Amino acid sequence: MTDIIGVAGCGRMGMGMLRNLKKAGFDARGFDVLPLGGVGIDISDFTKDLTTLITVVRDITETDALLFDEQAVVTNAPALKRIVISSTLSPKYVKALRSRIPTHITLIDAPMSGAQVKADAGTLTFMTGGPTDQIASLLGAMGENVHHMGDFGAGMTAKVLNNLLAASNTAMTRLVLEWADAEGVDETKLLALINTASGQNWLASGFEEIEFAREGYDPTNSIGILFKDVASALDIAPDDTTALPLAVQTAIRNLQPRRKT
Repeated sequence: MTDIIGVAGCGRMGMGMLRNLKKAGFDARGFDVLPLGGVGIDISDFTKDLTTLITVVRDITETDALLFDEQAVVTNAPALKRIVISSTLSPKYVKALRSRIPTHITLIDAPMSGAQVKADAGTLTFMTGGPTDQIASLLGAMGENVHHMGDFGAGMTAKVLNNLLAASNTAMTRLVLEWADAEGVDETKLLALINTASGQNWLASGFEEIEFAREGYDPTNSIGILFKDVASALDIAPDDTTALPLAVQTAIRNLQPRRKT
């Protein structure tokens, strides 16, 4: 039987992933609760003969809705063989999925990094847990770097730790730029300096390419996702080490839109 791949959650990341799977020749289809060009909203059509589900929905609530509740893919896709979790979620939640999903369905966590620009280009970085060999060709169509971290759940743990650093860089880079404005230092010149000096970081180096670099906080945008991702990291934090991540989360929550200078 031909492997039929479904990408659920075709927003900024999922749409590019779907397009690159199709470009590579895979029998792939998309699903989203919102009407989007080239993506279905009928869950019955999406689950028909579906064998591999890649979920890129926003959070735990949407994941539960997709897998068990409103869309109930786990019960509505009888041919389903594997579920690939590419959303960024609490590692504890992800590991607990094993007890909620029938054992004949393989679970693989494969969250990714790179923002929309790399999702569109097919150059994402994946961090994986579980039997990644089953989806190696799929990951190769969507990304250029795959880091296998261990058993199921290890990829998600690595992802939330990586995103905690990304959130820290985002908060501090935006603060530095505000201070530079106040002192009359040109944004473009400062970013060029940072890219070649000890302050170098992903957000500063890709400031003109990363779609959310200038965004203010909103629960529905990518800055809001960063806020959520810090919460996912905090879910595995030792109790006595949360002060700095909580400060980062507050800084992300307080970000205002930044105009291009």
